[in-house]
Amino acid sequence: MNALDLPTSLTIGEVAYSIRTGWREILKLFSAMNDPDLDAEMKNEVLLQTIYSDWLKIPTALLPEALEKACAFLDCGYKRDDIRRPRLVDWQQDAAIIIPAVNAVAKQEVRLNPDIHWWTFHGWYMSIEGGVFSTVLRIRQKQAQGKKLDKSEEEYLRDNRVIVELVKPMTAEEKAIKAYFDKWLK
Repeated sequence: MNALDLPTSLTIGEVAYSIRTGWREILKLFSAMNDPDLDAEMKNEVLLQTIYSDWLKIPTALLPEALEKACAFLDCGYKRDDIRRPRLVDWQQDAAIIIPAVNAVAKQEVRLNPDIHWWTFHGWYMSIEGGVFSTVLRIRQKQAQGKKLDKSEEEYLRDNRVIVELVKPMTAEEKAIKAYFDKWLK
């Protein structure tokens, strides 16, 4: 993939398959990838269904290549290493602080245009400086690296814990158990 072009298709084998490129579709996909009720096979199917317009036309033997190319598209053409890093962003949980920051960089209300290409949206996201999201991300990064927070960061965390701390998604079973106990506690 050429970083100068905004891809609208991915070549699998020798056939170019049309892809969905809208930022909203990609963020919905990221939410699905964090769903603890989906196993790896189901996540791969969701990925293929979301990215490729005609995913059923891709020959079964080429599905591993289709998955690899879809991941490269999601990574905006960057080479992915195999190092597991702590999760610092939850696109669904953080939407209320990410979208205004992206709007400021893009100088427009991005929610009014769901067709903005994922790579364009991601570029704006990567250009975010200052503000609430940057503060939250800095605190999460320090915590993930085991670094000490300065006094202002400690205070921010204390006052904004609900924004800073990532919530671990619950499985359907965990949700059912919680609902059962919530019913009894009311």
